[in-house]
Amino acid sequence: KQKASGLVYSSSLCCGKYVYRYLPRKRIEVDDYPSCNFLIRKSIMQDLGGFNTNFWPGEDTKLCLDITKRLGKKIIYDPKVIAYHHRRPLFTPHAKQVANYALHRGYFVKRYPQTSLRLPYFIPTLFLFSLITGAILSVFIIPMRIIYLLGLILYFSLVLIFSVSKKLRFIPYVFSGIILTHITYGLYFLKGLLSKKLLEEIAVPVESKAK
Repeated sequence: KQKASGLVYSSSLCCGKYVYRYLPRKRIEVDDYPSCNFLIRKSIMQDLGGFNTNFWPGEDTKLCLDITKRLGKKIIYDPKVIAYHHRRPLFTPHAKQVANYALHRGYFVKRYPQTSLRLPYFIPTLFLFSLITGAILSVFIIPMRIIYLLGLILYFSLVLIFSVSKKLRFIPYVFSGIILTHITYGLYFLKGLLSKKLLEEIAVPVESKAK
């Protein structure tokens, strides 16, 4: 199930143009990248004072902004640099991770719009909104039922196609995992977008408690 989780993340139907974060792609300049596979010069980290945020996940988004905006440096994605690590297994651990990612990204739309106010991050929420409103309208508008049904068939067909492109024995897991990821991300992204503050910002620092 850990491999299936990795296959879900590496699906273009989940990550779109950001799939290079999970699969080797061409060398490009980026302005936001996960710190789990991030090499940074010691001098740059010293200039920044390290990670100056309590956000997790999301500490890398702030770090990347500091590197590119404060210091005016470039971040280069190089497919030759590869890191191997275990994914959280489907379904509950995977969903919790996706929810945490989405919550912070939704909040960062307001906090760090330079790299978070981007259409691809909104797509799962728009999908979820269409899913709910379409179901409601189908109850009252008969022609809408046909449109809604065709939309669902198209969506599930796309998910199946992207699932089949992976290893056959993982098809049921990847198929379900992609749908779970879309719904979970869409819901928690909206939650983050509507949040005034996240827990990391209202938590009392340890040193303050000691005083």
